[in-house]
Amino acid sequence: MHPHTAVITKFYTAFNRLDHATMNSCYSEDIQFSDPAFGFLQGDEVRYMWEMLCTNAKDFSLTFNDIELLDEEYATCKWTAKYTFSKTNRKVVNHIKAFMRLKDGKIIEHSDAFKISKWAAQALGWKGELFGWMGWMQRNIQKNARKSLVAFIEKKNAGTSPA
Repeated sequence: MHPHTAVITKFYTAFNRLDHATMNSCYSEDIQFSDPAFGFLQGDEVRYMWEMLCTNAKDFSLTFNDIELLDEEYATCKWTAKYTFSKTNRKVVNHIKAFMRLKDGKIIEHSDAFKISKWAAQALGWKGELFGWMGWMQRNIQKNARKSLVAFIEKKNAGTSPA
């Protein structure tokens, strides 16, 4: 197995087990991540995002396939997450295409692509169905995802002082 394929397999196998520590071990220190829900994140923001998603997951399962090495640095794969969206208790099946850049056995850039309007229809119900394709709704989804992440980080860091 190619080393890049092994890292990607390790990442998604850990994700299926909701093992954020192993997932994050696949990333470089200065990882850059983006997706339609959270926008652009880097470094610890990315690691906290996966910890938050794994910690809060309900009825979660994941499959991945079609890992394709595009060249010596870039790879893609498809993955599908099935879960219950905690804020609405609605079932979501999200089909995602990941784009990754790897170097020295670590993922250094990771971008997930999916239709935010389709996600919104499943996660938010009729409001997502009607308005999920609109820019203001998509910005609101991203704002709420970021707000949840900031609250999670603040809660994790409460009571800890810088070294």
